[in-house]
Amino acid sequence: MKKLFAAVMLLFVFVATTSCDTIDDLLTFYINEEETIVVESNFPVGLVAFAPITVPTNSEETFKNNKTRAELVKDVTLNKLTLTIADTAKSADFDFLKSIEIFIEAEGLDKVRIAYLEEVPLDVKTLNMNLTNAKLDEYIKKDTYTLRTAAVLRNTVVKDVNVNAAMRFKVTADPI
Repeated sequence: MKKLFAAVMLLFVFVATTSCDTIDDLLTFYINEEETIVVESNFPVGLVAFAPITVPTNSEETFKNNKTRAELVKDVTLNKLTLTIADTAKSADFDFLKSIEIFIEAEGLDKVRIAYLEEVPLDVKTLNMNLTNAKLDEYIKKDTYTLRTAAVLRNTVVKDVNVNAAMRFKVTADPI
């Protein structure tokens, strides 16, 4: 009898876990954003802040396209952030950067660090940023949010560099 009870309990736990994962998958979608960060020439070596970028969210339409509403969104995190040198010049790479941090802010909300790289490697054209797993629900629900970038420059930038920031937000909504 004890073996039967243990088997039934094990089966119940397995089904419950599998069902929750399946339901979460049905209620999860991704928002992809791409923005350009301009690193202007003649910044001095050391700590600098690049011009902030205001990003329109279009969240109502995005939520509607994914069969949910803003009030049902329960969990938003940055799932991926990749920086890529957008300039086509062969010599363009991230050698000018020593470290970088990216923050998000929105009206009425605090500025929060969302991604960073403490030691930028040499001779690379793409950076996969470390993520902070900050909860970003309220930022994505706003009409716009602002990205702010702080960096420590290793070298002086002699000409403007365009950096493409590809972001992917993971969004999970409540079913009810």
